[in-house]
Parts: sequence; C-alpha cells; structure tokens
Amino acid sequence: MTSKRPFRRTVFCFLLVAGAGLALTALAAVVETDRQAAQPSKSQVVRQDETKVTRGEWGHMLHYFAGESQGTRDVLVAVATVEPGKAVHRAHRHSMEEYLMLLEGAGVWSLDGKEIPAKAGDVLYVEPWIYHGLTNTGDKALRFAVVRYTSKGVAPPSRPDERPDEL
Repeated sequence: MTSKRPFRRTVFCFLLVAGAGLALTALAAVVETDRQAAQPSKSQVVRQDETKVTRGEWGHMLHYFAGESQGTRDVLVAVATVEPGKAVHRAHRHSMEEYLMLLEGAGVWSLDGKEIPAKAGDVLYVEPWIYHGLTNTGDKALRFAVVRYTSKGVAPPSRPDERPDEL
C-alpha cells in the first residue's frame, strides 16, 4: 500500500514556494513603484487645471506639488479655498515646517494657543510640532497658499509630548 503523504507534501511545498514567489514579485513591483514615486520633482510649471482637487465641507484644495524635491521630502504645495465660518481642519501640529500665505479674505490664525487676526497678505511660518490653523471668519471665501515639507538634510525633531496632533 502506497502512502499519499509524500505526494501531498510535494504539492504543499510547491504551493508554498509558488505563493512565496508571487508575493516577492508583488513586493518587488511595490518597491519599484515607491522608488519611482520618490524621484525628486523636476523644474516645471503646473497649471491650475492640472492640479489634483480635494473637496470637503469646508471648501476645496488644489494640490500643485506633492512628494519630494532635491532637498525636501513630504512636500505639499497647494492653494485652498475655505468657505465662510469654516476651516480645513482644527488647530493641528506635525513634524514638518510650513508656510501659509493668506491670498484673499479674512480670518483668524491659530498659532501656539494664540488667536491672531488674519488678513490678505499675511504669511504664517510654523516650526515643527507647533499647533496652528486658519479659520475663515469673513463673509466671503478665503484663499490661502500652503508650502509644507521636511528637509532631507535635517532630521525632523522628535515628538515633544503625547498631546493629540489635532485639537
């Protein structure tokens, strides 16, 4: 009487090796895609009609650049339109440096626990891990530009405490 166990073991081993091969192939494709996506941006002009648009109950944001450049990573360059009485999100913090420029409208800057009147032409710089935000307190749409990034040459500071990142 012949045992079916060696055959079953052979089939099991074949399936295991084939599955591992498929998994490694898929992983290699993901790594290659990530490597390609991580290539620094090249010099270019991005037109408004070429941007990715994010919409929310607060308004919309046009994403001009994301990814990395020669000296930065985690880059975001965008322009947001915020409806009266709204904010993209509440005061928040993160490990990246950020600049916000108020292009049109009026509102209130939130910066490190303080509220400061905001008007067109203002520029806010935010260090890593400092709470910040912008709320439209006017009666018309507010527009602001944002540039956020992490330097490739300088490690971001460690999280300073366990407080939440959004208030």
